[in-house]
Amino acid sequence: MPQLDTSTWFITIISSMITLFILFQLKVSSQTFPLAPSPKLLTTMKVKTPWESKWTKIYLPHSLPQQ
Repeated sequence: MPQLDTSTWFITIISSMITLFILFQLKVSSQTFPLAPSPKLLTTMKVKTPWESKWTKIYLPHSLPQQ
């Protein structure tokens, strides 16, 4: 029974890996990727609530005049 000659396997595997790497690089370099997202300026809208139009004062126990 003849022996399997494995002396060329190293060159075959390395050349295949290099070829796949080059093909992958060519494939990726031909793609167009979207630009980096730019920050969007958001403007907050001020909502008028009914209690903001009235003058109110909260009296805390420490702010009352001493008796």
